[in-house]
Amino acid sequence: MGCAVAALVALSARTEAMPSGSINLATFVAPKVTQQTVGELGLASWYGEEFQGNTTASGEVYDMNGFTAAHRSLPLGTRLKITNLRNNRSLVVRVNDRGPFVPNRIVDVSRAAAFRLGFMASGLALVRAEVVSLPSDSRTD
Repeated sequence: MGCAVAALVALSARTEAMPSGSINLATFVAPKVTQQTVGELGLASWYGEEFQGNTTASGEVYDMNGFTAAHRSLPLGTRLKITNLRNNRSLVVRVNDRGPFVPNRIVDVSRAAAFRLGFMASGLALVRAEVVSLPSDSRTD
């Protein structure tokens, strides 16, 4: 797995962490993260102004200046450590929405999170998403 990560990072563009078109990221993305899963590897994107003030899947109002994320299957309230593999910046975000709805992307983060992780300008980054904690009502232990 370490060699695969190194290869993907090495093949990504210098200005943004986006792999070349010849790499199939689907082989590196786990379809669902569980409490026992170490993490997912894949593309992250961000969403901002066009969603500002809308209601998220959790029922709260979207704040592009908060540290939140959208994930397809993790329980709402899950805390994820997102690491940009290009610059090694990390940040913990809280899943409060569903998405991304674009193939081969594993997470959408808020504008503030993308800025802090260093990929707001490029729009995409190759990231590792690791579960830090699940909401107490979804634990299986």
